[in-house]
Amino acid sequence: MNTTSNRNKQECNLCPRRCGARRGAGERGICGVDSSIRVSRAALHMWEEPCISGTRGSGAVFFAGCPLHCVYCQNYEIADGTGTIISTERLAEIFLELQEKQAHNINLVTPTQYAPEIAEAVRMAREQGLFLPIVYNCSGYESVDSLKKLEEIVDIYLTDYKYPDPEGARRYSRAPDYPETALAAVREMVRQQPVSQFDENGIMQKGVIVRHLLLPGRVRAGKEAVRILQESFGDRIYLSLMNQYTPFSRVREKYPELARKVTGREYRRLLEYAMELGMEQGFFQEGDTAEESFIPAFDGEGVASATDRNAGSP
Repeated sequence: MNTTSNRNKQECNLCPRRCGARRGAGERGICGVDSSIRVSRAALHMWEEPCISGTRGSGAVFFAGCPLHCVYCQNYEIADGTGTIISTERLAEIFLELQEKQAHNINLVTPTQYAPEIAEAVRMAREQGLFLPIVYNCSGYESVDSLKKLEEIVDIYLTDYKYPDPEGARRYSRAPDYPETALAAVREMVRQQPVSQFDENGIMQKGVIVRHLLLPGRVRAGKEAVRILQESFGDRIYLSLMNQYTPFSRVREKYPELARKVTGREYRRLLEYAMELGMEQGFFQEGDTAEESFIPAFDGEGVASATDRNAGSP
């Protein structure tokens, strides 16, 4: 049997877009990538929730491409598929190198379009001594079928719940099915990891964290997102309410309502509402986090192997 030929004929249905691209034959899906693994950065990262970043940093692997393509994406530089092509074997090596750098975990950022390859790389790395928790850091726009195949791979789900309303999801991510799709995804994540576990230093080892990024002028939608999550999952998840929305110039003409930061009053209203609902397990942000300095440089750090780096030396 010619397995390569069969793979090339397969239509990709990894994400809810179900675009049907034959990625194995070189076609690029809505995510912006073919079947090649493309990584833009692999380094210690300090800007996640405290129980993920800890004191030493999270071992963040930033994958190129994205199925959702939010108009306000802070990682827009790589969302179109810009990144270095690596093998599955190299990805496993990267995981082990981050472990050697004393990362608290392996943090897979925008992993959806590479789920099968990631699963294979994690298995390979574990056979070579990887013991760190695996964090699946995603937009929430996930296929339940794809998530089920990660049950023995992922320890922590760090996911978004961006929109409770189809209108917002349609306008900003062209995904009116996002609310029900993301909620179903969180249910599957909680099924896999129903109990949060932490080590002696407060670093999460297993569990689910759901983020909601408050957008300017959308306090009502933010409150609805919190209500849905609180009523649906209660203390089975940790809720992370974020005020770090950064207004980029590229959105101002078409989306003028997004041309400003979230105000302190808007964010306080959301936090107060969450407290009124009885939220006890969660995270909030202090100070002015809406700064481009919080966005890492997608410069290929940690992606090339030592052999590749040495080959490029004079």
